[in-house]
Parts: sequence; structure tokens; C-alpha cells
Amino acid sequence: MAMVGLFWIAEGDVYVGAKPSGLAPGVRLTAEGVLALGDGQSGLCLWEDVRSLTVADVPVKSLKRQVGAVKDLALNAVMELALPAGSGWAEEGPALMTVQVETAEGTHELGAYAAAAVGYTATEADLSRTLLTRLTEGAATSGTTLAAMAQWGRAQEGGSPRSADREKLLREWLG
Repeated sequence: MAMVGLFWIAEGDVYVGAKPSGLAPGVRLTAEGVLALGDGQSGLCLWEDVRSLTVADVPVKSLKRQVGAVKDLALNAVMELALPAGSGWAEEGPALMTVQVETAEGTHELGAYAAAAVGYTATEADLSRTLLTRLTEGAATSGTTLAAMAQWGRAQEGGSPRSADREKLLREWLG
């Protein structure tokens, strides 16, 4: 499994944001359409019904976000050493993004957790949004693009590629 832009690709499955586990919210892109997963959201929007597909609240990587992540790790380590029975310190969870699926019936807002701990690069976020728009251009486009992403995911070993390689993959999938 690997992260490429706003997508988490696990074997042949493609998710927007992190792959959900348990009751956590998530969004899976299938050959049929956009599938809502998790507690409080469910359903499938077929590709032929999807007019637009966008993602809001995308955490963009910044120096402030990176410093904050390092600070949180250091503070958590100090608290665990100082209070061996457990500090009660609650780490902030991953950012929750909003996946907006527009159909003739209206706009459906679905939650999906970000997979990038300190955010996504601006380029990866922009390329991913463009790719999501492309998926709504018709069944042939969505089918071909998702098939290429899934095929790459099944062949991928060793985790997520480096940033430049992720951007290159997104550009390839955009064709």
C-alpha cells in the first residue's frame, strides 16, 4: 500500500485520503463509482451520476505543520518518560478532509482522513484535484484511470514513493 497525492492505493483499491479502518470515515473509488465508507456515511454514487468530485480541507505541507509534528512527538516522548503510568496526553489525529460529490440530487459531503501526517505538497494536492475532475469525464476515462492506478498499486512494493515520483505518477495517470 502506498500514498500518491491525495490517494491511498492498497493492492487494487483506490481511496481518497487514508484507507479507513473500523468505523472511520473513508471514500473508495471503484469501477462503478464513489463509495462512502464508515460510520455515518454510506452509499454509492455511480460515475454516470457524478457531475463533479472535489476535496476540501486538504492539509498542505508547510514548515509550521512540520515543526508542529516534531514538537508533538518530542512533547509526547517527554510526557511518557515523566509519567510512566500514562500521561493522558492525547495526540491530535489526522486531518479530516471533505470529499464533495455533486450529483443531480445535490452535493454529498463525505469525510476522509488525510494520509499525509504533515500534509500534502501543493503540487500533489493540485494534481490530485485535477485527476478527480478527470474521473468525472465519463466511464471510459474513469475506468482506464482507476485501472492504471489499481495496477500500479498491485505491483507496488516498499511503501510510498518519494515526492517527485508521486508527482510523476499523478501526471502519468492524467495522461
